[in-house]
Amino acid sequence: MTPRPNLFYALWPDETTRAALAMLQAQVRGRLIRPPNLHLTLAFLGPQPNERLPTLKSVLDGVHAAPIKLTIDRLGHFGKNRIAWAGTHALPPELSTLRQALTAALAQTAVPFDGKVFRPHITLARDAGPPPDLPFEPFDWLADRIVLARSPLAGEKPFYRVLASKTLGRQMKTGII
Repeated sequence: MTPRPNLFYALWPDETTRAALAMLQAQVRGRLIRPPNLHLTLAFLGPQPNERLPTLKSVLDGVHAAPIKLTIDRLGHFGKNRIAWAGTHALPPELSTLRQALTAALAQTAVPFDGKVFRPHITLARDAGPPPDLPFEPFDWLADRIVLARSPLAGEKPFYRVLASKTLGRQMKTGII
């Protein structure tokens, strides 16, 4: 059986937001996530057959939402998974609505996905201890790009690959698989 990469939908930061997130990584210890891989997962799909890609892209194309302002003002830690993360104290209702619309579309198309409780965050480091309780200057991220991405397979360069992308409020752009 040929290994298949994990697929996921995510909000994809712009370069300014990535740079600000990378600065936050200086406060955490662990296996740091490469800045080009930083993202906020909306739905984790796991391995999917290639035949499902047109359906997954159509789900993305069906997403209709305005850009979402996220104020990154919090560092946190998931102890069980040893993940240090950045996020927001106040969850914008637009983010919950976007997640619900995306998972409803996946359910309608019978695409399996991880239905765990949505705890929006940007993973900064794995195999990490809790970040120190140090203040930092909060910053805003106008999250306006949603993507369908895949994780690398063993032997590939360690970067996520965007398969399809949509600027919130606009039409989808399809990437190369």
